[in-house]
Parts: sequence; structure tokens; C-alpha cells
Amino acid sequence: MSQPFVTLSSVAAPLIEDNIDTDIIIPSREMKSTGKTGLKDGLFAGRRYLEGRVPDPAFVLNQPAYAQAAILLSGDNFGCGSSREHAVWALVEWGIRCVIAPSFSPIFAGNAVRGGLLPLALPRADVLALASAGAPISIDLPAQTVRAGELCFGFSVDGEAKAMLLGGLDAIDLTLVQAGTIRSFQAADRTERPWVYLAQD
Repeated sequence: MSQPFVTLSSVAAPLIEDNIDTDIIIPSREMKSTGKTGLKDGLFAGRRYLEGRVPDPAFVLNQPAYAQAAILLSGDNFGCGSSREHAVWALVEWGIRCVIAPSFSPIFAGNAVRGGLLPLALPRADVLALASAGAPISIDLPAQTVRAGELCFGFSVDGEAKAMLLGGLDAIDLTLVQAGTIRSFQAADRTERPWVYLAQD
């Protein structure tokens, strides 16, 4: 289970660039384990570091104003490229809980939801307005709204994705919420079709 996502208020780091792929988010050379931790140092490694792994002060996440950002603003097709889940894990371990962009790779978006990160799609004009607002961004997932200063935008989210994020659930957890219903069905089905269960008895 991941940390539930209900509301979030944070400064937002602007990385307004199209086609940020998963190898940009975390280069393959930075993936030294199959676990979900130990990845944040590799986040955007090709952009964050100069030669000798010296932090590049020009990169947005190295700038003091965005050091604690839990929201990332970006461009179209965020998370394209390979399907590596490490990209989501690295973002979450760094502290990013939401990426706001005009569009996402479908595979990345699915991985994001399962990893507790909200992939929030807004029109490009709205993303740019948020980047220029000069105010922290507040996200209310139950109400499906994004606010920054005087700005307020609604957003869409799939019902199952919303339930998973609100509960901090992955796909298995979401199924187990229905464990009682599943057991009731099996008990009734065993009575109606006992031959199906002969191999289990």
C-alpha cells in the first residue's frame, strides 16, 4: 500500500517540456535494484548532475525554491518510452506526489496510480497558467479541483484510479476490499455448481 492521496498543497516545480520519457526520469544506469527505494538519487540524473555528479544549479529540482516541491508541472506525453515502474518509484521517493501535464503515456499513468502518484491532465494553457501563478498549488482529489491563487480548474480522473489513490491501494488491495463479496459468491457458487470445486475438495 502507498500513502493515500486526498489533498495536496505544495509549490510546483516547472519542467515544461514535451516527451519527458522514463529514461530521462530515471536513466537505466541508475536502476541498481528491483525495489522501490534507493532510487531518488537517480531521479533526472542526466539533467540534475554535471560531470563528477555535481548538482547542476540550473536544473529546476536543484533550485532552492523548488527543493521541497511535491508537484511537477510538465508538457505533453509525460512518461513515454519504456514501461519502467522505477520512474514512478523515483519520483515518489523524491517527494513528488503529482505530475500535472497535458497528457501522459498510458502505461506511465497506470504505473503512477498504482504507485500513489496522481497523473493529473490539464490543457496546456492551464498548465502554463499554473506555472505562472506565483502561488502554491492545492489539489483536492475528492472534489477534483486544482487551485493556485485566483485560478481554479477541474480535472477528470477514472473512478477506479481515484479509489486506488484515495485509499492508497494497488490493484490487489482494491480487489481485496471486496473479499467478503468474493467469499459469499464462492460459497453460493459451490452450492450451485459443486462439480467445479471437486479438485479443491
